[in-house]
Amino acid sequence: MMNFLKSPYLMKNAWVTMAVLASGMLAAHAQLLPKGKPNVVYILADDMGYGDLSSLNPGSKIRTPNMDKLVKQGVSFTDAHSNSAVCTPTRYGILTGRYAFRSSLKKGVLNGFSRSLIEPGRVTVADFMKDNGYHTACIGKWHLGLDWARLDPEQSIRELKSGEKITADFKDNVDFTAAVKGGPSDHGFDYSYIIPASLDMAPYCYIRNGQVEKLPTAMTAGLGEQDGRGSMRRPGKMSPDFDFQQVLPRFINESVQYIDQHAASKDKAPFFLYLPLPSPHTPWVPTEEFKKATGIGNYGDYVAETDYMIGQVMAALEKNGLAENTIIIVTSDNGSDWKLSDIEQSGHLANYIYKGRKADIYEAGHRIPFIARWPGHIPAGISSTQTMCTTDLFATLAAVLNKPLPNQAAEDSFNMLDAFEGKAKGKQLRESIIHHSLGGHFAIRKGKWKLATELGSGGFTEPRVATATAGEAPGTLYDIDKDPEEKANLYDKNPEIVKELTALLAKYQKQGYSRPMTK
Repeated sequence: MMNFLKSPYLMKNAWVTMAVLASGMLAAHAQLLPKGKPNVVYILADDMGYGDLSSLNPGSKIRTPNMDKLVKQGVSFTDAHSNSAVCTPTRYGILTGRYAFRSSLKKGVLNGFSRSLIEPGRVTVADFMKDNGYHTACIGKWHLGLDWARLDPEQSIRELKSGEKITADFKDNVDFTAAVKGGPSDHGFDYSYIIPASLDMAPYCYIRNGQVEKLPTAMTAGLGEQDGRGSMRRPGKMSPDFDFQQVLPRFINESVQYIDQHAASKDKAPFFLYLPLPSPHTPWVPTEEFKKATGIGNYGDYVAETDYMIGQVMAALEKNGLAENTIIIVTSDNGSDWKLSDIEQSGHLANYIYKGRKADIYEAGHRIPFIARWPGHIPAGISSTQTMCTTDLFATLAAVLNKPLPNQAAEDSFNMLDAFEGKAKGKQLRESIIHHSLGGHFAIRKGKWKLATELGSGGFTEPRVATATAGEAPGTLYDIDKDPEEKANLYDKNPEIVKELTALLAKYQKQGYSRPMTK
């Protein structure tokens, strides 16, 4: 792995490009590319804030040259949102084009032993791409539940209780030698290499194509915040070769190999690579090469490493002559878990000017960076003010392929291709967008107005839940255009707007979809 990180061609992207051009390899590869159907690489960072990117936040304490390059070469969205303020439901929405509150998960997130959240038979974006001639791959953090085999089918899987210490004789009733069901292979992916959940959740092991690569025969006692900000990881079983620092490099190495192998293959079908990174989610574990890279601690260093690793994927596309025929998207599953104390200590605004943090119904919980590049289709260096959601991937790729969405699928996915290509000026492509917090709080955004139906963050920021006092509004209404920091509650001054948005939210919740659909 260290050889990969120090590889001369990966460390010097410019040199690679010059060598490839000089050798004529780029032109040779380009002649073999499929015409009409672009490759798609969707990179999902974990807990990366809008303000982490130096191109989106002039005051960022982190340099992100690779993501900045994509901003210069493509489109960046200033009003993009994850469909939830936490990771599991956002991942469900990305792959299904459906708000996760419509699933069995009404609040919170899954863990490493939770059952599969995506319903059997539900069409995913991977299914759709596969049906349209794509080879599909998922490499990275899954966190959508898995159907683990049980040693005793009559008994449930036992997980560690909060505060419980793990011992060598701990029995969880999981048969790690059996095929793991309910994962990427059962939801449209031809190839997969994943960890079950977040990097702070057991079991700590790699799963390749539904089979645990090395049995989790070792144990970790875990770490807590008392061991340092961002150190937290839960106790549990782990594979003997599981190195927390090397998970991100390992997934990038796997992705680069996948791109290399695709380029070398005689099968020139386009590919869809879903690459959900484990970073910069806790534990913040930058490799030694990136420690002290930013001066603001492990979080900043982990973001810097994340940017570097994204650059390696970009370099692999360039090296193989695939960049011109590939849509590359980089975004995040929610805002950064960056506290006020972190801001005070570092001076870094990971969530830019926005209120709150990850998990909250406030803007910082769900407003995310979203950048895309597609040479010849997306103009270079454009910025879009379109309000968009991570659920929109499904419909947008359907538009790219000029194919209709499957009926009764992608219920909350809107076609944003015109926004990608800079053709949607003067009109919003979405009527509205629904926001959802860790604790199940709802907000709805329509135009400039954002209505939250409850008080409190519904997430990590205190107060999480609040009750209106005498004379206080029971919810919040903000003019996001004029007040993006959510300071002036206009709920009582605009009863008609409150009534309209309350009714619209109830309508979308009841009918089960928000995009136009045929029955």
